[in-house]
Amino acid sequence: MKVPKGVLTAVKKVRGGVKVDHSKGTAEQDVVRMPVPAKVVIPMQQHIGAPCEPVVKVGDEVGVGQLIGDSDKYVSAPIYATISGKVSAVGDIKMPTGNMAKAVTIESDGEMRLSDDVKPPVVNNREDLIKAVRKSGLVGLGGAGFPTHVKLNFDQTKGIDTLVVNAAECEPYITVDYRECIENSWDILGGVYTLKEMLGFKNVVIAVEDNKPEVFKVLKSIADSSEDKYNEVNLMTLESKYPQGAEKMMVQSATGRQVPPGKLPADVGCVVMNVGSVAFISRYLKTGKPLVSRSLTVAGSAITNPMNVRVPIGTNIGEIIDFCGGFKTEPKKILTGGPMMGIALVGTDFPVLKQNNAILAFDENDAILKKETDCIRCGRCANACPMSLTPTDIVRATKAKDVDTLNRIGIMVCMECGSCSYSCPAGKPLVQHMRLAKALVREESKK
Repeated sequence: MKVPKGVLTAVKKVRGGVKVDHSKGTAEQDVVRMPVPAKVVIPMQQHIGAPCEPVVKVGDEVGVGQLIGDSDKYVSAPIYATISGKVSAVGDIKMPTGNMAKAVTIESDGEMRLSDDVKPPVVNNREDLIKAVRKSGLVGLGGAGFPTHVKLNFDQTKGIDTLVVNAAECEPYITVDYRECIENSWDILGGVYTLKEMLGFKNVVIAVEDNKPEVFKVLKSIADSSEDKYNEVNLMTLESKYPQGAEKMMVQSATGRQVPPGKLPADVGCVVMNVGSVAFISRYLKTGKPLVSRSLTVAGSAITNPMNVRVPIGTNIGEIIDFCGGFKTEPKKILTGGPMMGIALVGTDFPVLKQNNAILAFDENDAILKKETDCIRCGRCANACPMSLTPTDIVRATKAKDVDTLNRIGIMVCMECGSCSYSCPAGKPLVQHMRLAKALVREESKK
């Protein structure tokens, strides 16, 4: 794509990564709001960190936006009723990962009645903003699920000067961030300037991959806003390459700064936020309505009518697929998230979580695994690794349960992006080996 006038190009190209078939078939489809489900099942574990504890009981009447779960732990985020109705169950459910979690089930009264507790927060300074973001229940909407208030409550002595707004959306099939940019650009604008003013960012970079020309047209107006008197908000084009949207890759592309192993973007003066999270903050400050719904891309060769939908959090995945016409062929694989880093499901009877940005279902032809053969020492996995790891060495050390070697070669910096597995001509399940290796290291550290 020819870079439009006034749009920056990446300061530095990221190492490794892979070129993937983007398959963005739903990119030009507006987000459609799904009808209110008859019930929602809302888990108390929808974020990285401590799970919430239910604060309601069976028989309670709740309104949309009413608090139903919270925790006194710092790394956690409150959880709210996403429909109005009656609490019909409070108990354990099985999550897509196989772990158990407490959950609150709400039977709908069909009214979507807003709770009296929903009021716009009063925000006059940095502390007010961080408290408001915590109260909103926001976690990273790009898939990570890290509580946003923790990310924004950075040490002011670290010299953090740059906000990077991540609109790359480098995973195949997923288009909800693209639609956020097209449909809600003014919310992005409001979020950018609120964060800039309250948190003191000197520079803001809105980063988009170069395969999204329509987004450039829309976001250029934000970067060129009259509010940006000193040209401190800029739009940047990134090479279309996976995993361009990963935080550390994004920082390197946008600023040229390299995040050291074991460190975070804040350690090099940056905060990275998903574009949907930025837009949500703007809406929350206007309305006081917490995170109770989200947009999802529903796509894949087994889906009858792929589309982008807006659903209450806790909606059953099977019902969402039915809303999209159901399965047109027998699904061989169903995922939440993208095909590179998503979680495979054993069925559709699971609720949507805050951090789920897609439901993908593939038929037999698109879910064929490579036949695993012997490693030919081609080095493609090492070339593809954005973290400069050598997966073959990690596999060897894992099989030998050599924790010292795993630590020495840096296994814990692996972000499980899947670039190594995607590149491997021998069909080796390298990501699974990476996970096993990290588990070995964690187990050893507990001894």
